[in-house]
Amino acid sequence: MSDKFAAASKAIEDAVAVAKKNLEGALSAQKEQFEKATSQILKSYEDVAVAAKENVVAVVASSTIVAKGAEEAGKQVAAFTQSSAETAVANGKAALAVKTINELFELQTSFFKTSVENFIAESSKLQELTVKIANDAAAPISARVNATVEKLVKPVVA
Repeated sequence: MSDKFAAASKAIEDAVAVAKKNLEGALSAQKEQFEKATSQILKSYEDVAVAAKENVVAVVASSTIVAKGAEEAGKQVAAFTQSSAETAVANGKAALAVKTINELFELQTSFFKTSVENFIAESSKLQELTVKIANDAAAPISARVNATVEKLVKPVVA
């Protein structure tokens, strides 16, 4: 009977050893998966933080371009306004010195024509400047959008 008892005891010990080994393996696998998931979460958080920082840098760069462009456009408009005012004063003085209605009519016609031509030319310059500012300001944000799209598409393609 003691052989049967020893055999049963050995079988139980072997079963316990196998169960212990399986449990240790399962715990080790779970620990590995947990560490891998934690690492991926931390990496994702770091990626989001870096992307957010880069987005802020792009917005600041874009805003700086817009601010400088607005300042330049403001200077351009101020210079045109001052030039127009000076021209109007000069024409006013010239109008006071005319001797006939025909001279006044010719002076006013010339002044009007020059004013319209200058306005159109200045408007074109201002429009070109505005388009340049808009394109320059959009560049940093566009670069961030492209970088984000590339990051999002890369895992899908790979």
